[in-house]
Amino acid sequence: VQLQASGGGLVQPGGSLSLSCAASGIIFSINTMRWYRQAPGKQRESVAIITSTGSTNYADSVKGRFTISRDNAKKTVYLQMNSLKPEDTAVYYCNTFNRGRDWWGQGTQVTVSS
Repeated sequence: VQLQASGGGLVQPGGSLSLSCAASGIIFSINTMRWYRQAPGKQRESVAIITSTGSTNYADSVKGRFTISRDNAKKTVYLQMNSLKPEDTAVYYCNTFNRGRDWWGQGTQVTVSS
């Protein structure tokens, strides 16, 4: 199983970024996919979840600003982040649970700063 995340970068407050995570080695369409983030000195936290049926759930801190989506044909999960705030600064990881364990992407840095 491999998860390859991309799309991070530096953006000003109020700006937008889109993250992607391409999966391989799994039957992507039946897997729940997640985005987590970890800010310096803080624990990793769940940001957004999308199930195999397309149901979504978000952390309260990102509701209304972030959107998780998936393209099963491309085996890719996305995180569209709008109205970014400095407190969104973190390393973002994609995740799935498969074959009895968690799998993580390598992480992509998102920095929100003026």
